Amino acid sequence: MTTATAAVGDERGLSKKGLSAGSVGLIGAIVIGISCIAPAYTLTAALGPTVSEVGVQVPAIILVGFIPMLLVAFGYRELNRRMPDSGTSFTWATRAFGPWIGWMAGWGLVAATILVLSNLAGIAVDFLFLLISQVTGNPDIAGLAANPLINVVTCLLFMLGATWISYRDMQTTQKLQYWLVGFQVLVLVLFSVMALVAVANGNAFDATAIDWSWFNPFAVSSFSAFAAGLSLSIFIFWGWDVTLTMNEETRGSEKTPGRAATITVGIIVTLYLLISVSLISFAGVGEGEFGLGNPDIQDNVFFALAGPVLGPLAVLVSLAVLTSSASSLQSTFVSPARTLLAMGHYGALPEKFSRVSPRFFTPGYATVVSAIVASGFYAVMRFVSENVLWDTITALGMMICFYYGITAFACVWFFRKHWFRSVREFFFTLLFPLVGGVILGVLFVTTLIDSMDPEYGSGSSVFGVGLVFVLGVTVLLTGVVVMIWQRVKRPAFFRGETLSRASAD
Repeated sequence: MTTATAAVGDERGLSKKGLSAGSVGLIGAIVIGISCIAPAYTLTAALGPTVSEVGVQVPAIILVGFIPMLLVAFGYRELNRRMPDSGTSFTWATRAFGPWIGWMAGWGLVAATILVLSNLAGIAVDFLFLLISQVTGNPDIAGLAANPLINVVTCLLFMLGATWISYRDMQTTQKLQYWLVGFQVLVLVLFSVMALVAVANGNAFDATAIDWSWFNPFAVSSFSAFAAGLSLSIFIFWGWDVTLTMNEETRGSEKTPGRAATITVGIIVTLYLLISVSLISFAGVGEGEFGLGNPDIQDNVFFALAGPVLGPLAVLVSLAVLTSSASSLQSTFVSPARTLLAMGHYGALPEKFSRVSPRFFTPGYATVVSAIVASGFYAVMRFVSENVLWDTITALGMMICFYYGITAFACVWFFRKHWFRSVREFFFTLLFPLVGGVILGVLFVTTLIDSMDPEYGSGSSVFGVGLVFVLGVTVLLTGVVVMIWQRVKRPAFFRGETLSRASAD
């Protein structure tokens, strides 16, 4: 269905886009959600920096970070029950607040996912060469990833493979993810169990007795440390909303995606708590050789601890992180492609974005564009400056808080006439999404202010202002410029003619 007929939908102003309906079940949605979060890749990069901020209170920070994610997930679930649409944040914010805020919510989601696509491909390259060096016993091979030309070419091959799979039908994606996600979860559980066994047998590096105080967020030394740790915690949960962007392709589109999102977040928090507790207990938070506070290993704590914990099976950890980043690279394509599809379908972007593959019933054009933009961004930044590349990823936290927060508030406003109709509606359409949105809003502002410090991120700056702040604001302002341009080119959407504002009634 093209833009011209987009308004001819149901009474809610929504309309189908030609995707393969009923091709994803509950288990498939959960697996793809876990894949997009990429627990092995995410935690190996985030655990060390989080320890440096809050010490043994990492489990507490994980739990606190889980709270806004769960509260926002409830809001997503309610919006999906009423308006199952692949545009998710874009569509829902447009219905609640109008085209301008809706367009920017869509931009925030697309910008965040395309930025992370390039990072995932880069991480996959690093771990590919690391794995080969471990298998062959040749440490020089790992250094090949530092060669810009080899790095970029390998990265583009990863991106090409992920694009090809994403372009094909959702059944292909599900079948691949069952194996990739299953393997990484099994390795992470094995890693954690073996660490705890080593502690029990007295073979740990720096055995630290597990204490309930680790789960107490009030034991964190300062609010700034708490906020920094929480920002990292928000990042490690990001990606569960992919289960909602598949809602037009999911069996039971009004209930299954929201249920999958809630279950996905629950599984991830359980896995993160198991891993963080076991590794803190095994290695401690000091700055010794294998201590989680050692700055030399914080970029990749799993690799550093794999040998001491798993011995000859250490190679499994590198394989799990490679699997995690590669699988997430493929599944992350789902969100931007379907958001761009919806934006093209409702006339917020050129109509070509609404094209669906007649063979595979996937958003073919939007998938290819996402891949080209992410690949081009990574290639240019990898040659220009690694600092700019990684600081852009650091700015990703702002994008996450931005569009998640808008979506949470969209739930509150859309259901404003339902708040007091029942106890259930009070909690799920008002209190939970409101609290979640406020927390994310505070984090967005706090990160924005803190990132102005040149020491934030890589330590780079522009005219004395932190590079992370400059990049984050640039991404948002670029969205504003593109939105104004689209307003001139495609006024129908911005006049509410293709997708109108509404409330739950």
